[in-house]
Amino acid sequence: MADAVFCPVGRLEKLLLATDMSEFSEGAVREALRFAQKCSSKLYALSVLETNPEYETIGARVSEQEEAEAIKHLESVRARAAQEGLDCEIIFHRGEKPHQLIVEEALGKKADMIVIGRRGRKGLAKLLLGEVAVQVIGHAHCKVLVVPRAARIEYRTLLVAVDGSAHSNAAVSEAIAIAQRCGSRIIAVSAIRDEREREEVTANVGRVVERARQEGIAAEALTAMGRSFTVITETAGGRGADLIVMGTYGRTGVRKLLMGSATEKVIANAGCAVLVVRAAPEQQTEAA
Repeated sequence: MADAVFCPVGRLEKLLLATDMSEFSEGAVREALRFAQKCSSKLYALSVLETNPEYETIGARVSEQEEAEAIKHLESVRARAAQEGLDCEIIFHRGEKPHQLIVEEALGKKADMIVIGRRGRKGLAKLLLGEVAVQVIGHAHCKVLVVPRAARIEYRTLLVAVDGSAHSNAAVSEAIAIAQRCGSRIIAVSAIRDEREREEVTANVGRVVERARQEGIAAEALTAMGRSFTVITETAGGRGADLIVMGTYGRTGVRKLLMGSATEKVIANAGCAVLVVRAAPEQQTEAA
């Protein structure tokens, strides 16, 4: 296996790449290979053929062709890994619930991170279309990195979404750790829904900036009126962020800021990669 140069996200012994043969997976494949090389990670490449009983009855031949194509794609990923001196194991599954198979493989392999593309291929696992995106992120035990096709992570500017929750705090810790390793600058961002929130929101991002600066990291705070996903994606694009770091859930009982439709919309609209992290169980003081 190739020697590690440095690992941007710290310990990353095992990495699960969820991919299909579409062009939308290219960014995820490329970044997974980069991570595996820099971190000396064991790489698993997984494809899932989404099935249902009706489809199996009327389209068996088509299904067999898709399976052959999926396995061929996995073999090509393994060949690319081998050229980089990386150890890559390929995995293929059929199932009605692609997100469940992805999450179960990550758990079974004790993966430290799942890397997936933003969109999938119709017929194969729709990895980040609609409900599947939220389910993979919501149920994975580990970090999930979502990579648009053309995105490259250079670690120059990190945008961290802040709301004061346990999962948001985990995202802040992750962003600061990455910035320390890579010399990144941090933009701490939070949305304000109405003026009554302004003081609390401003204090939240201010604490993040103070913490980052104490670690010698260049950081700035930004708050804006509007919906969370709009503020996050517009800020990321306008400030040239190449990685968004966000928590799995938002403030339960007030708003699920970074879950459900907000997470899906950030991922769907951001031009850069999105790293979603969750707090350790002992840090989760809120109900999930």
